[in-house]
Amino acid sequence: MKKILLLSDTHGYMDDRILHYAEQADEVWHAGDIGDLHVTDQLAAVKPVKAVYGNIDNATIRKEFPLNNRFMCEDVDVWITHIGGYPGKYAPAIREEIRKNPPKLFICGHSHILKVMNDKNLKLLHMNPGAAGKQGFHKKRTMLRFKIDQKEISDLEVIELA
Repeated sequence: MKKILLLSDTHGYMDDRILHYAEQADEVWHAGDIGDLHVTDQLAAVKPVKAVYGNIDNATIRKEFPLNNRFMCEDVDVWITHIGGYPGKYAPAIREEIRKNPPKLFICGHSHILKVMNDKNLKLLHMNPGAAGKQGFHKKRTMLRFKIDQKEISDLEVIELA
């Protein structure tokens, strides 16, 4: 079993509350717009980090992290990208691939809007953790945490940061 902390859109911002939740996880996943490598460096000092770069991330971050990160966590096929869209409205860059070869868990960021949805057509779970940083139009900073145990995704929680 793995406990996951999922965040996105930090835009270079890190605080002790994010690190507090990272310490409770087994892995931290970042869905892009990292903003500065000090964010992922601080997270990696606490727990293993899997991340992708976002549209605001510079060449240094793009050398460190991929645009798409697809991997297995326990027995769950996971795909993380920054600009992914939503069920029925996937981003053009990934639309064909996700239809041909859907993961069990599809994660993106970019919108700063927290959403968790089932895609009944592709039989996948879509997650967008919202934004953990302070830049953007969002009023609440949010993250998600959940567990993956073999093939099961469970105990999903929304974390709101004041």
